[in-house]
Amino acid sequence: MLIDGEWRADGTPYEVTDPADGSLVGEVRFGTADDARAAADAAARAFAPWSETPARQRADILLAAAALISERAADLALLLAREAGKRLPEARAEIAFSAEYVRWFAEQARRPTGAVVPHEAPGKRHLTLRRAAGVVAALTPWNFPCSIQARKLAPALAAGCTVVARVSEKAPLAVTELIRCFTDAGLPRGVLNLVHGPAAELSSALLEHPAVRIVSFTGSTEVGRLIMRQASRRVVRPLLELGGDGAFVVLDDADIEAAVEGALIAKFRNTGQSCIAANRFIVQDGVYDEFVGRLVERTDALTLGDGLADPVPDIGPVIDAGRVQAVNSMVDEALAAGAKRLTRERALPTAGHWVQPALLTDVPETAALGCQEVFGPAAAVFRVTDAEEALRRANATDLGLAGYVWSRDLGRAWRFAERLETGITGVNDALPSAAFAPLGGVKQSGLGREGAELGLEEYTDVHYLAVGL
Repeated sequence: MLIDGEWRADGTPYEVTDPADGSLVGEVRFGTADDARAAADAAARAFAPWSETPARQRADILLAAAALISERAADLALLLAREAGKRLPEARAEIAFSAEYVRWFAEQARRPTGAVVPHEAPGKRHLTLRRAAGVVAALTPWNFPCSIQARKLAPALAAGCTVVARVSEKAPLAVTELIRCFTDAGLPRGVLNLVHGPAAELSSALLEHPAVRIVSFTGSTEVGRLIMRQASRRVVRPLLELGGDGAFVVLDDADIEAAVEGALIAKFRNTGQSCIAANRFIVQDGVYDEFVGRLVERTDALTLGDGLADPVPDIGPVIDAGRVQAVNSMVDEALAAGAKRLTRERALPTAGHWVQPALLTDVPETAALGCQEVFGPAAAVFRVTDAEEALRRANATDLGLAGYVWSRDLGRAWRFAERLETGITGVNDALPSAAFAPLGGVKQSGLGREGAELGLEEYTDVHYLAVGL
């Protein structure tokens, strides 16, 4: 753990294993609520000097951190691939994306903020300032541990906030080394702190700490509701990026080959363990047979294996036995309700945590596979008659993080996307995320935005000044 500028190795050992074969990757030391409170105390002491540091100096430190992340990318990616079961190319891409977040917000830190309001009251002038909101609790999951944490740390630090990070115990090693890049870049002590330990215990301690003003959480909608309830006790600002139920819509004028390529990325990237993954394929009748036939053929050809193998497999393991059980139970429930498996069954490795890539048709809309976040390499395929039915199906969910629509007619796709109830929409694009673009959901998929100018504003308060002349 990193508390007040000191790396601490005390606490209860917790082993981190490779999902591909169960081998030991490393360990972290679990702290307690007292450690979380000590970290928040340190962040509180560091807040005033850091928030008063000129933006140029904050930017220079963040640029130095981004450079160190890039310099150490090979080691970070290897560690990330082992602990999270990622394919090595995906781990490398995540580390590069992490560095880009830090670099982008370093540059954004120096952009002008605030405004002079045109005056209407005689003898007065009016203006707004933006100032750092305070101490931030940054709580992140295991599926993209480095890039999600970077997406929180970079804007918070750029705005002048101080941070206590708590990362998932399922994949804590690479993000710990990523945070070391910030301290090695010259970040003052106490500005960034890291605690490991039981999520509920540490999160509660942070949310109850009087200095914490913002909680930035990425995870399930269920846990997000708990975080929001806890945050309400002290009116802590919740910034929540929660679960998704992404619909991948293929209209009858789509470029089928491009749509299939996009579907493979949107569904199977990171073995389907992504909040913005395609959860449901909704395909218009005129192209259903061609699209589904090609997608099944390509899915059946996907290779499974350790993400560090040579050649690199197409799909790796899921994170743990709990994820295996969760995905398989969704598939089994759908099959029991009359669904049909379109993809082949294959032999899986005996060691590690593996799930069959699966596409199912005739899935009841009420089955979990058809209406809940899957977070694994399985999906339901639905046939619809027209774009209106596709839109109804796509929006028939309490979640609204990401969605996708494929059509050669850009005007048609644009009109469809405008009516899609999501915070993020990929139009003929399976990889919509970018550091310069806002990420966040609607409905039960969260509050606030990360990335882009909006991502920086989330960590600031607006201060209005009325000046009598």
